Amino acid sequence: MREVLTKSMARNIFYGGSLFFILIFIALFVHGHWYIVNVSTNEEELTDSVALGKHVWERKACVNCHSILGEGAYFAPELGNVMVRWGVQDDPDSAFETLKGWMEAQPTGIEGRRQMPQFNLSDEEIRGLSDFLLWTSTINTQGWPPNDAG
Repeated sequence: MREVLTKSMARNIFYGGSLFFILIFIALFVHGHWYIVNVSTNEEELTDSVALGKHVWERKACVNCHSILGEGAYFAPELGNVMVRWGVQDDPDSAFETLKGWMEAQPTGIEGRRQMPQFNLSDEEIRGLSDFLLWTSTINTQGWPPNDAG
C-alpha cells in the first residue's frame, strides 16, 4: 500500500527541515567565529609596530599589486608568508634588514620587467612593515594560500 503525502505532512517536513538547517548554519557560524577569535589570529602579538606596518601597507596600497593571505591583486608575489620564504621569520632584525635592502633596491631598472616603485620609506616604516609581515606569517591559515615559490 502506498502512502500519500498530505499537506500537513509536507508542511511539517518543510518546517522541520528548515529549522534543522538553520540550526546547522548557526552552529557553523558560531564555530567559525570562535575559531577566528581563539585559534587563527595572534591578537596577543599585535604591537604598535605591527599596527604601523598595517598602516603603511594600506597607505601605500600594497594590496593593489600584492596579495596577503590570498586577498588582493596577483600582479606581484603573495606576502603572507614572505618572511618564511626568505628564511628570516625567527629574527626580526634580519627581517628588517632583508626587507630594507629589497625596498631600497626598487625599482631594479631592468626594462620589460614588472617593478615595484620606490616608496622612500623611513626606517621606522620599514621596521613596521617587516613586523606586520612577520605577524601575518604567524597566523594559522591552514595552508592557505598554497604558496611555496617566491
